[in-house]
Amino acid sequence: MHENLARMEQTALAVYRLGHIPVIGEWLAFPLSAAAGSQKIGDAISEAFLYPVAHRLLTRCDAVLRMEGASNGADNDVRVANELGLAVYYSLDEVPVKTMQAESWLRLTGKD
Repeated sequence: MHENLARMEQTALAVYRLGHIPVIGEWLAFPLSAAAGSQKIGDAISEAFLYPVAHRLLTRCDAVLRMEGASNGADNDVRVANELGLAVYYSLDEVPVKTMQAESWLRLTGKD
């Protein structure tokens, strides 16, 4: 889980640099489940928060970036996103550049 979260966070940084405010459900679910008494990721309490938090969060999002790799949870998030009519991107290259500042950063780093 920690390696996967680190990978999501690196992708979130790239999304931020495109001018968006990225969010990862685990950023919200883990502290809530800990406050509710969860002792470790994957116990019954943490599982009771993980997907419900993600699905509530999706109602406040504009789009979803589905990263590569097998994940039933991510597949379910895409299903919910589609039901909500959200844009679903399957590659960072598909995510639109949102701000002039992001465009400048891309030019400076040679990623445009």
